[in-house]
Order: sequence, then C-alpha cells, then structure tokens
Amino acid sequence: MSFFGNIIWMIFGGFLAGIGYLLGGLLICLTIVGIPLGVPVMKLGLATMSPFGREIVPNENAGRPSMVVLNILWAIFFGWEIALTHLAHGLLLYITIIGIPFANQHFKLIPLAIAPFGRDLR
Repeated sequence: MSFFGNIIWMIFGGFLAGIGYLLGGLLICLTIVGIPLGVPVMKLGLATMSPFGREIVPNENAGRPSMVVLNILWAIFFGWEIALTHLAHGLLLYITIIGIPFANQHFKLIPLAIAPFGRDLR
C-alpha cells in the first residue's frame, strides 16, 4: 500500500513539494553560514517526496542545545509558513474520502516542517 500511496503522492504534488524543499535548501546552502540549515531542508525534501510508510523519529542529535536553537530559528523564519502550507493542504484533502490518507501524510509532515533539526523521517 505504501508504494502505491507514494506513487500517487508524487504524481499529485509530492514531487513538486520535494523539489521546492530541495531548491530552498540549495539556496540556503549558497552561503557558508546557511549550510547547517540547508542540509536538513534538503533531507526534508527527500522525505517529503515519499512519506507513506515512514515515521518521524529523533536522531542522535535531538537533545543538543544547538539543535534547539536551530529549531527555534527555523520555526520563526521558515517553519511556520511551511507548516501552515501542510495544514492547508491537509484540510483541503480531508474534504473527500479518497484524500484522507494524503491529508494524514500532510499532518505527519507538520512537526517535521516546524522543527526539522534532530528528527528524521524513516
């Protein structure tokens, strides 16, 4: 089921969302200072392309104070906009019965969009 869900997800917008994350991560990485922010954004882009069959798990860097600071900065400047986009798409998809599994995937991506540092989608 997750394979077919990921294929349908990619066709109907998941690929474009993932490309958006990847391009945003590359733009952030253009500056040397932005590399610590850009790499997790690109990782989030790859995870966004196929969310079915995956879950959000903390990684080995989850408890570090630097991750907390990066998550706060990310949430203030970028994360809330991305999270609102996932929320809006999820609410729109909940209108139809067929869209409910896809809406759940958008809702699953909201915490990762707000605070991507110290978390992985596996």
